[in-house]
Amino acid sequence: MSRRCRRGVRRGDKGLVAFGVLAVAALSVVKAVQWLAAHEWVLVVLGLSALVATAGRCYGRARAVRLRTQGLTYSIEQIDAMHHSAFETAIRDLLARDGSRDALRCGGRGDLGADVKGHDPLGRLWVIQCKHRRAGLDGSAVGTPDLQTLNGTGRPVHRGDVVVMVTNGRVTRPARTFARQQRLHLVDRRVLQQWARGVRPLWEILPALPPPRPPARLRRRPRWRLS
Repeated sequence: MSRRCRRGVRRGDKGLVAFGVLAVAALSVVKAVQWLAAHEWVLVVLGLSALVATAGRCYGRARAVRLRTQGLTYSIEQIDAMHHSAFETAIRDLLARDGSRDALRCGGRGDLGADVKGHDPLGRLWVIQCKHRRAGLDGSAVGTPDLQTLNGTGRPVHRGDVVVMVTNGRVTRPARTFARQQRLHLVDRRVLQQWARGVRPLWEILPALPPPRPPARLRRRPRWRLS
């Protein structure tokens, strides 16, 4: 037999083998579907198992957050020793401790000036930027440029009702003036120490907060009609 004929036979054998494998796989799928159709309880059991597993994971995460935030307090020395990312997490947890059910740490690249966000029990959205100083009061002060960045995104981008700068350090006098002018709220080292002790929630410590948000149905814009 010539080489060309032998190659043709080999290619044909390979094609038959591939066809056989596909046929067996297709038959197996059909049999499996038929078996599941005849035993619907298996699908029910699998679905219930998936639901129970998902519910367990959600409950575990919620329980972990609750245990972490119940009675949570920090000393200012503990805060000074934190990494900046741990500081953001601590601010999120303090917000959750005070009653924010959706407190979220969102700091990082592309955060647009918001490290932590969350609604308070009165429906107001808090947008918080964190400035951690390992040296505390001896570290660099939060200045007007930092607040200008926060002011440029806190309400226009994040739609915050309460826009806050939190630091374990100090804030310059021009920055305080700018904050008053732009209705920004400052949590400096003194206020942070008071808040972290857990005596009162932050929304009872800071003055001149905006009024509570009305219910969603009252916030809907009216539909104007042309007469």
